Amino acid sequence: MVSIITASYNSERTIKDTLTSVAMQDYFPIEHIIIDGRSADRTIDIVKNFSHIKKIISEKDNGIYDAMNKGIKECSGDIIGILNSDDFYPNPNVISSVVEKMQAENTSALYGDLIYVSQNNIKKRLRTWIAGEFKASKFLYGWMPPHPTFFVRREMYDRWGLFNTSLRSAADYELMLRFLYKHQISVSYLHQIIVKMRAGGVSNSSIANRIRANKEDSEAWRLNGLKPRFYTSWLKPLRKVSQFIHDKKENE
Repeated sequence: MVSIITASYNSERTIKDTLTSVAMQDYFPIEHIIIDGRSADRTIDIVKNFSHIKKIISEKDNGIYDAMNKGIKECSGDIIGILNSDDFYPNPNVISSVVEKMQAENTSALYGDLIYVSQNNIKKRLRTWIAGEFKASKFLYGWMPPHPTFFVRREMYDRWGLFNTSLRSAADYELMLRFLYKHQISVSYLHQIIVKMRAGGVSNSSIANRIRANKEDSEAWRLNGLKPRFYTSWLKPLRKVSQFIHDKKENE
């Protein structure tokens, strides 16, 4: 079984795309769990229209990473993926491709590629994140996989822990650093677009937020007793430039 966790809060504008993309998957069985922060809009009404949803929890939480942790604790699947309420799978065979790759290579985790799309027009591509083959040392040069494409066997969360909720914007980075770099769990790379994500991340919305995110990135290394290079946290945002260049070449 594959468990998909969707964290939501006042997501009535986008969550239908998310839920539809899971409902259309050609893989069975999928356990889809919604962790909602007690939305004040029509989010839950929309969720209740989808019969494939396994469980809905709507209550106050302490942010998105707390919601993700709640979802992981509710999962009974062998593999866990996280698809937030403004993200969606681009085709029906994403989950089947993920499972096939992980089984064929006997790995504990998998990541793929991601496209950022416009908030108001999901057909408009803004940039493409081609993650590339895994090499642990790439973390030292600001690399990380796209977290929305990250699938992990449930036993890895049991063994190495959940998201660190003391981090406001870098808990996903810290978790992948811990799993892939520190503990070196086995991982597959699926070289295809497996998630489309609406642009507008908090960590890049202002210079102040980017500085805070850089500090959190450095803190992620410290929490794990690891030492980055002096340039690691600054190379991380610079890597995004290549995502725009890739799209420019694709459209020429």
